[in-house]
Formats: sequence, C-alpha cells, structure tokens
Amino acid sequence: MTTQPFTYHKPKVIQALRYHFISRREIKVMMILVNLFALLSASLYFFKKISPLAFMLSSLLWFLMMFVFWFLLPRIIYGKSASFKDTFSVSINEENFMLSHERASKEFSWNSFASWMESPHFFHLYINERSFFLLPKDAFEGDMEANARNCFKKYIRAK
Repeated sequence: MTTQPFTYHKPKVIQALRYHFISRREIKVMMILVNLFALLSASLYFFKKISPLAFMLSSLLWFLMMFVFWFLLPRIIYGKSASFKDTFSVSINEENFMLSHERASKEFSWNSFASWMESPHFFHLYINERSFFLLPKDAFEGDMEANARNCFKKYIRAK
C-alpha cells in the first residue's frame, strides 16, 4: 500500500513531538521527581518550615521544566528539521517500509525499527531511542490507516 503524498502541519508535529518527549522514561522520571519536589516544598511552606523564596524557586523550577518540555523543545526540534517542510510518500508491504521524497527514497526492512507508538495524528516509527520517523495518519485514505497499523503491530514491537 502506498500513501498519498503528504506534508507536515506544524501544530500536529509539535503535538507529536510532545508525545515523544513525554513517553521517554527519563523524562517521566524527572517529571515525577520535580512534581514530588514541588509538593514537598508546598507542604513545607504550608507548615512554615521554609521561606516563601524557597517555595517560589521550587515553583519556578516546575514551571520552567513544563515550559521547556511542552513548548520550547518541540519548537526547536521542528525548526531544526528540514524534513518537516518537505513532501513525502510511504510504501508499506510485507517485506519493507519505503520512504520516498522527490530527490531520493530509502527502504527500511521491518527489523530496522526498534519500536512504534501511536499518537492522535501520527504513527511514530522508532529506529532507536533518539531517531524516529513521524508518519501522519491523514496520509492514508480509507481503511489504509488500519492496514498500516496492523503491519506495524505485526512487524514492529510496540513502545
């Protein structure tokens, strides 16, 4: 099955990158620790064990972390990646996954992918922990999206 040619839409890509960052184990752990730290500082401030300045600094740390992972990092990644501004098409079959661009094409065997994940607008196909390809769901017509999902389930380990 071959997708129709597709381009990326910035708001959807930003949302997909947020899903990527939030799904990473180290970021989840860091967010949990920062939230626990914020709760601890709020409790200590409530019981007058710390000064308002310490509580303010811990709150600032929480807001800064959320800003970086929710707003800043996805926009930086989007801005640095030229591929989000190009047009692609994808061909999926039992043997491989082929990504085509007007200047070149690249064929991947299914075992080239370490895992995959689904977000509201994209399939995230991971080559390794840091390298992945975002495949927009709106590139598929009709039941082709379900067929692609079945191929991913069959040939790639879910994240």
